[in-house]
Amino acid sequence: MLTFILSTGLAVGAVYAMIGVAYNIMYSSSRVVSFTAGQLGMAGGVLGSFFALECGLGPILSFVLAISGCVALGLATELVAVRPVLRHLDKHLYVLSTLALALMAQNFTAIVWGTEPKPFPKFFAAWDSGLLDERFWMPCLALAVTVGGLELLYHHSLIGRAFLAIAEDNHAARALGLPERGLRIASFGLAGAIGGLAGFASGQLMLAFFVNGSLFSFYGFIAVALGGLGNNRGAVICGLALGVIQQAANFVAGGVMASALVYALFIVAMLLAPQGVFNAAKPRRV
Repeated sequence: MLTFILSTGLAVGAVYAMIGVAYNIMYSSSRVVSFTAGQLGMAGGVLGSFFALECGLGPILSFVLAISGCVALGLATELVAVRPVLRHLDKHLYVLSTLALALMAQNFTAIVWGTEPKPFPKFFAAWDSGLLDERFWMPCLALAVTVGGLELLYHHSLIGRAFLAIAEDNHAARALGLPERGLRIASFGLAGAIGGLAGFASGQLMLAFFVNGSLFSFYGFIAVALGGLGNNRGAVICGLALGVIQQAANFVAGGVMASALVYALFIVAMLLAPQGVFNAAKPRRV
């Protein structure tokens, strides 16, 4: 039973971690907390199921098309919900604009896709038992690829260093001639790809369900809040821990009590570390 709790918790936590990373990537380039992050994950699962089961396409093509659709949704978020807000001094309007777009995407999916959860295809039928079941290892593998890819991008490429520059100080980066708008658009597309990967990899575990959008948004935001806004490593660690705690609480208490326990732990953690567990302010020479 402990093995099942750990395997399921780590798989679910990997999804929360990737959604948290998507939050951070969009925030770092725009200083906007986009509440469409969870819908990117939901779209990855729904589009993957649609292309693989409804259209009968192979796993590779289904994956490429699903990720492409999520990238398009990420770009639409920047164009429709973020860019107009950044033109105004009252920038907290992003709370309404991104939340409105998230609700529109979720309701549109419910109308077109249906309100019942639908299955997600198995791509490795030979590995369908115990810990070798793809529903457990695929989210963890997707998280490992995400973390490794971002490390290579940020520290071994010019565009990655440009992303870090606008995350540190977008005004100074603009003064140095960096294309802030282009980098912001690219970051929302990258967040769309990561969110879509989270939803696609967790399709076997979470199914293709429109409600997953709200679920991913909420728990992904908890991972970000605990890890520290803008801190990807903190989001990954807290996302994995959150998944394990949630599954252990489901086994011990179950249902509503498990959710109440997670919320209580979140509130206590925020009271003790308002800036996030891994985002303590560090003095530096300026």
